[in-house]
Order: sequence, then C-alpha cells, then structure tokens
Amino acid sequence: MTFAIDPAQTAGLGAAFFTTAAFLPQALKAWRSRSVGDLSLVTFLVFTVGVALWLAYGLMTMDLPIILANGVTLVLAGAILAMRVAFAGQPARAPRGGGPGGHGDHHPS
Repeated sequence: MTFAIDPAQTAGLGAAFFTTAAFLPQALKAWRSRSVGDLSLVTFLVFTVGVALWLAYGLMTMDLPIILANGVTLVLAGAILAMRVAFAGQPARAPRGGGPGGHGDHHPS
C-alpha cells in the first residue's frame, strides 16, 4: 500500500491550522481578562455567520481542511462573541500575578 501526499490538501490543512490557531490567543485573553469592550460586536457577529456558512460549504463539499478550520474557528469566534455579549459593561479583571510575566511586583533588593 502506498500513501500519496496531496500538496493541495497539505496546504489546505496548514492554512486551516494557522488561521484557526490565530483565534486562540484572543479567546484566552478575553476569558482571562473579561475585557472585550474593544472588540466590535458587529464585526464578530458578521464574521461568525461567515464562518458558519464556510463550515456548511465544507460539509456540503466534504472538504476536510474547510470543515476542520471552520469548525474550530466557529467554536472560538462563537466563544469570543458570547464573551463580548456576556461581559459587556463588566469591569476588566486585573492580570494574574500583578506584574510582567505574572510573577507579581516583588523585586529583590
């Protein structure tokens, strides 16, 4: 049995990984800080609908990179959108540890 690597599928999976992974830091930052007021609600709403449509397209055409990328991105973008609505009007949390790198403000003398 031979296994052929399809360059187009490989490129699609690579693109899916990187474009999807780009949302993870924003989702984590929003969750930790509860600060999402600077994010445009309309932009994330329109983006999330677009991602859902791309996922539907991927499912209809059985395109694995499209399905994977948009399935995960829909979860992350949907989470950011939900936090944008849920945390509206709440004060942001102070970063953990209180200082750069999360180690507090202790400085040895």
